[in-house]
Amino acid sequence: MTSLFSRVLPCAVLGAAVAAFSTDRTAQAHPHVFVDGGVNFVLDDRGALTSLDVIWRYDPFETLYTLSSLEIAPEPDGSLVAGDRQRVSDHMSDWPDTFEGSTHLSIAGEKHILSRPRSMGVELVDGSLVLRFRRHLEKPFGMEGQTAEVAFYEATFFYKFSVTEAPEIYRTAGKACSAEVIPFDRDRELEALQLTLSALGRDETPQDANVGALFADRVVLRCD
Repeated sequence: MTSLFSRVLPCAVLGAAVAAFSTDRTAQAHPHVFVDGGVNFVLDDRGALTSLDVIWRYDPFETLYTLSSLEIAPEPDGSLVAGDRQRVSDHMSDWPDTFEGSTHLSIAGEKHILSRPRSMGVELVDGSLVLRFRRHLEKPFGMEGQTAEVAFYEATFFYKFSVTEAPEIYRTAGKACSAEVIPFDRDRELEALQLTLSALGRDETPQDANVGALFADRVVLRCD
């Protein structure tokens, strides 16, 4: 997978960062990046799903890596100035063509393509980068009597996404909808597979090209 974070981090900075985190956490080869967050659903006045508002909160190690690669230093109070927030936004919005954004939407079992990130906001909160952005469907989809599912994963398991934000529904009209988080349900077979993946080296990739889907948290939207 082409990483969003391909810039070289100076050795001295990287060494200091690694020392700041537990050996167990950094020694694992997979996943490489840990992201918390969630999704909110945006419906139009006819009750059609038009877009998703996505929230990503990066772990402190990846945050340090990203800021260092961009030669950005936080302010003494731990915040970022407006210019630096814009630089991070530009960098994080520049997705490779092969990157789907780790947010996979299906409605009634059918996959729907989402736009690239729009209006990305950036904050630095308690040492973690928090990104908020909107992704549009190719065209609005009527949700009456439908179920939509958003799965958070990177196909090759380099990223570990955890849904930690309760989903919200933004709408102005239409029948009632509800949304809930369905966490990844670990069983013995998947625990064994996860252990195998963790033993892979950085230059190795899983045989299953879509293995990340097996470990995905999901958010489900249901409308009457």
